[in-house]
Amino acid sequence: MPEPVNPKCYSDFLSGNSSDSYKFFGSRICDRDIGGKAVRGVLFTVWAPRALSVSVTGDFNGWGEKEPPVRMDKDGFGVWSCFCEGARAGERYKYIVERCDGSKVYKADPYARQSELRPATASVITGGSDFEWTDGKWLEARRTADISRMPVNIYEIHLGSWKRGNIEGIDYKKDWKEVDRRKDEEPFLNYRDIADELAVYLKKMHYTHVEIMPVSEHPLDGSWGYQTLCFYSVTSRYGTPDDLRYFVDRLHSEGIGVILDWVPLHFCKDEAGLYNFDGDMPYEPRNAHERENLWGTANFNFESGAVRSFLISNAMYFLREFHVDGLRVDAVANILYNDYGRGGSENRHGIYFLRRLNETVSSEMPGAFMTAEDSSTFPNVTKKTEQGGLGFDFKWNMGWMNDTLEYMEADWTERRRIHNKMTFSLLYAYSERYILPISHDEVVHGKRSLIDKMSGTYDEKFASLRCYYTYMMTHPGKKLSFMGNEIGQFMEWRYYEELEWKLLLYPKHEALRQFVGALNEFYADNKALWENDFEPRGFKWIDADNCGDNVYSYMRMSDDKDDLLIIVCNFSPKRLVDFKIGVPRFADYVPVFSSYEKDSESHAPLRPKPVGTGGMPFYIETDIEGYGAMIFRPFFRRGKSDQN
Repeated sequence: MPEPVNPKCYSDFLSGNSSDSYKFFGSRICDRDIGGKAVRGVLFTVWAPRALSVSVTGDFNGWGEKEPPVRMDKDGFGVWSCFCEGARAGERYKYIVERCDGSKVYKADPYARQSELRPATASVITGGSDFEWTDGKWLEARRTADISRMPVNIYEIHLGSWKRGNIEGIDYKKDWKEVDRRKDEEPFLNYRDIADELAVYLKKMHYTHVEIMPVSEHPLDGSWGYQTLCFYSVTSRYGTPDDLRYFVDRLHSEGIGVILDWVPLHFCKDEAGLYNFDGDMPYEPRNAHERENLWGTANFNFESGAVRSFLISNAMYFLREFHVDGLRVDAVANILYNDYGRGGSENRHGIYFLRRLNETVSSEMPGAFMTAEDSSTFPNVTKKTEQGGLGFDFKWNMGWMNDTLEYMEADWTERRRIHNKMTFSLLYAYSERYILPISHDEVVHGKRSLIDKMSGTYDEKFASLRCYYTYMMTHPGKKLSFMGNEIGQFMEWRYYEELEWKLLLYPKHEALRQFVGALNEFYADNKALWENDFEPRGFKWIDADNCGDNVYSYMRMSDDKDDLLIIVCNFSPKRLVDFKIGVPRFADYVPVFSSYEKDSESHAPLRPKPVGTGGMPFYIETDIEGYGAMIFRPFFRRGKSDQN
């Protein structure tokens, strides 16, 4: 039987100092002494401070038809509880809340660990997990790792549309037209099935992490998980909580970290959820202007200690119970500011919440990292809280994304006018610890797919995308790219059907996938590309101003003074013959990677000319293909560096 709840737990919850409130709220299977006999049942506990009464009903009492709903008792903290004899794991339930205005409503459990498959909204009683984890070594290594000086290359995925199952009764080999017509009817895969296939794919493609779009229960598929109904329920679309545990464990077994998209800003207003839970809006601001937002959802009230405890405990629930390696916090700008985008002031309660959140994760889960999806100019997002910052580990670089995609969408003849779009990010690259994202938001709602954003002909789009990928992977900052980008899917992402994997039957798409895998491997193998991501000593321009040729050249360096890479990106269709590239030291320079579709370049060493160019003391000459990128590495004779 669960231990009696210490009143301090409830006082900590109300004051915002609880990080494990899920351990004493919700439904818990236990034994209770009744007449000297141990009776098995379920203890239900819910916070509804202004409710006039709360009862629980479900499968165990025939939803009130076999037996009346079980009335709950209220304590001085606004917490209601009751014990239901005979209730069992797997049974559904809801709370009947008599709100302070006298109305009654059926509510899902805010702390339910599992829910019915949408569109049904009942909560499901769950027992304790008996899942056997095998990732102990992974977690131990994670505790002491410095993620800021490691390769981070994230594959962002929507579990419901990466791959789907087969429709029963259709011959997938013969009836391919019928399959194509009914793709949106294909069933979801289980977390376990996705994990087995995804782990192999990501390892083959040399990604370091996967980021899963939100998996908390949500009623509308079209919200992609960003409008949550039950924050502690792992969505039943793909299976049970233990199925998700298997997913994480399986990815860890292949050396892939798992990041979870997490949405603490707002929640959907469906009747079964948190909205106006007890008639006095305990989770959201009472003021409509503060409560409502442009998504048609309700904002959380960050001034409430109970709300902060609810959310921080939810973050810790996923980190503790599912071993995820980090959280990407959605819509941070809208937490930092009131009426963000409309001249609103700073939200001091939201700022305080974010600092407390990051302090809690840092102290209780060392090695797990927090990422801010933040489009604002709020300073010091990735500085520690004791230094006046928000305490995040990383921040998405939305400016880099917008600038570089604008450049790539422009015709090459117009690019000289916006040459600085590709260089501007280096003016602020070290102000925060950035992730460079090409996320799901960039390939929907008429924005076009990543490859379709590239200007030029069909063939030029592929060449341009390879060059752009090379630029992205060699630019300071960690990396994130949405699923489907790597196969050159021309159609925008559709959440209701799987990616167009059949494109890999076409040589150019399969060649692009192979190129991305090779580039990912090159990135992971070369510490010059990630060891000093957040230090100016890790990057140096060779020539940032060659707008006439649409060419950028620069260096990436590790702590080893002999470990450096020279990168040249040609964003025009013109083949550059005997192109001069400045180099910093006298050594043999060998091409070690190119973005060319067919690498026909000689890999013979290039000897520098003892003449300065581009601010460098020497230069090498080579040909650079149109829309091509090349990476060179110096090799010093006899293994010794020169003295220049």
